[in-house]
Amino acid sequence: MINFNFASLRLIGLTPAIANQLHLLASDFTEDATLQVARLTEVHRDSFILHNGSTTLQARAMPRLLHTLAGDELSLAVGDWGLVSGTADSGYNLIARMPPLTHLARRKNEGRLQSLASNIDTALLVMGLDNDFNLRRLERYLALVHAAGVAPVVLLTKADLHPHAAARQAEVEQRLSASVPVFAINGMSIATVDLLAPWMSAGQTLILLGSSGAGKSTLTNTLANSRQETGAVRAGDDRGHHTTTARSLHQCPSGACIIDTPGLRSLQLHLDEVALNASFADIDELAAGCQFRDCSHQSEPGCAVRMAVDADRLNNYQKLLRETRRNQQTPLDKIAARSKWKVLIRSVKERDKLKRS
Repeated sequence: MINFNFASLRLIGLTPAIANQLHLLASDFTEDATLQVARLTEVHRDSFILHNGSTTLQARAMPRLLHTLAGDELSLAVGDWGLVSGTADSGYNLIARMPPLTHLARRKNEGRLQSLASNIDTALLVMGLDNDFNLRRLERYLALVHAAGVAPVVLLTKADLHPHAAARQAEVEQRLSASVPVFAINGMSIATVDLLAPWMSAGQTLILLGSSGAGKSTLTNTLANSRQETGAVRAGDDRGHHTTTARSLHQCPSGACIIDTPGLRSLQLHLDEVALNASFADIDELAAGCQFRDCSHQSEPGCAVRMAVDADRLNNYQKLLRETRRNQQTPLDKIAARSKWKVLIRSVKERDKLKRS
């Protein structure tokens, strides 16, 4: 049986639920005397950096493990827990990965799934109060974390530089569900640490998500007392320069740990309609009062949603719904859809030709 130093592992996010899963995973490797538990803190091209609660380890993943994950369209991610075999002299190998309790992933432009992070308790959604302010993008991030079962907290950074920070905060609160906490903060202020204390107890894992230049690395430095490199935004549009280029896990003095991430240039969601509707719960609930059961909330009479929901929020929901349905199509569905459009276009052309003749 593998031995756990729960006190030290708790400082990198170990919880009783995760410990039970790791015990079960280790039962298949009882003959390995060098076996130890570790958590991924950095993912590189050919190796992985892990932490065992007291020190960092550099390891390679066993080909069998990588092959199994690739078969399920998965990959190792920062925040994953696993089992490491070997010694400092022989080298370390990551031989098993615990199925994550929560997992954040997105679809890349070519349709491939990209893992972002695993075993997250709280997502800090960071948005600057400068030109980075974009409510539609924020709702996309909220849909991502809701689908993964991760609790969101919205942080509006650079509040010390914005003359109407309180008004912007009220605008976000009015737009979103009341269950989502929204704070306007100064990412360099120690007061932010006290503000986020309820989400940063020992054993908790947080992730920072947002665009480049929003202040994620600055916030990481404040919360974790680390020295992440930060950079200024561009003068013209307040966009960042991708100072952070890889995801990394940092320990906080409170006993929590936090994952800093690079800004995402695009965020194509990997979720189904049920998960999307859960993120837009207000629209889903109001839809029950529409006159028609299959109301699309566009031009139908008696639509309860259009009368109560902000028009831009509704348009964003409909856009995400179309995107979700398109991503869920099988190759045969896509062929059938293209064939349908070809028939429609051909019939329109023939009708126009008849009119002209």
